[in-house]
Amino acid sequence: MHIYIHIPFCESKCPYCAFGSHSDQFAITKEYFKALTKEIKNIKFNDKISTIFIGGGTPSSVDARLYDEIFEYLRPNLNKDCEITSEANPNSANLKWLNHMRELGVNRLSLGAQSFNEKKLKFLGRIHNSKRVFKAVEDAKIAGFKNINVDIMYGTKLDTKALISSEIQALKELEITHISAYSLMLESEFSSKISYQKDSPILAKYLINSLENIGFNQYEISNFGQICKHNLSYWQGDDYYGFGAYAVGTIGLKRYKGATNLKNYIANPFKKSIEKLSLEDKRSERVFLGLRSIIGVSLSDLSSNMQKTAEILIKERKLILKNGRIYNPNFLLADEIYLYLSQP
Repeated sequence: MHIYIHIPFCESKCPYCAFGSHSDQFAITKEYFKALTKEIKNIKFNDKISTIFIGGGTPSSVDARLYDEIFEYLRPNLNKDCEITSEANPNSANLKWLNHMRELGVNRLSLGAQSFNEKKLKFLGRIHNSKRVFKAVEDAKIAGFKNINVDIMYGTKLDTKALISSEIQALKELEITHISAYSLMLESEFSSKISYQKDSPILAKYLINSLENIGFNQYEISNFGQICKHNLSYWQGDDYYGFGAYAVGTIGLKRYKGATNLKNYIANPFKKSIEKLSLEDKRSERVFLGLRSIIGVSLSDLSSNMQKTAEILIKERKLILKNGRIYNPNFLLADEIYLYLSQP
């Protein structure tokens, strides 16, 4: 079993972010955690928990002690080797917060750096500087974290090969285990600013090759290095609980989502909107996600038409067939390949 916990509080709202988060709601933090704890305690886990991911928002923007009761309840249900990740912001991930989270059992940290270039950080609306990223990673290691991810962003109008090279050099110096590299999406405040984005397959490939050259192998379109077990569970189509406002979970053929208004969530953390999935929906998701990652796609998930189209792509070496599964050697082409396979 897998768990996602959503913390919808941020020190500031980044202009490119479309996730459910608020920078002006800290007055209700304790109320939110009471509701969150109540929701989690309502579940009697039949299976051991394999992974937990605390995301947001910014989980490090709130007092680490607020997580105590949640972990006290979950701890007896954890697998011995349970991977527990928390996202964090370089500014708020101070040593005190990191030490407490590590004591609770968090063993994987994901830091939202986005860049090491001061001009690019300002452009992205980030409130930290590059030195703070280095300090946060240093403090995380002092606290005992050995599995550390750093997020970076590319595809902005500022990106060049020279800028990307400087980002890669900084990442190399950090001596971390994982890197997530996301292409800028024009969402939220950036939604109407097409000039802010640079859609360059050449720069994207340059970034991927550069990361692999410093030892971070790509295992999903945006992820490199030591595999995140929690994310892998999504791509495999495993069931998972989603706790908190905005949180999404999938159990069997039902996908549910928490309230998208914090006060409504606090009033009733059990109220969910539910989407009923068909077997075809699930199959399509497995194909789509499998093409974007090392999971690959089982031939049994392909319709007869899809299998015929896949044979063409295999002959053209766009796909690789191995032990009854097809694999995509170029994740940047995943969406195009999926659309090509899906055509009537």
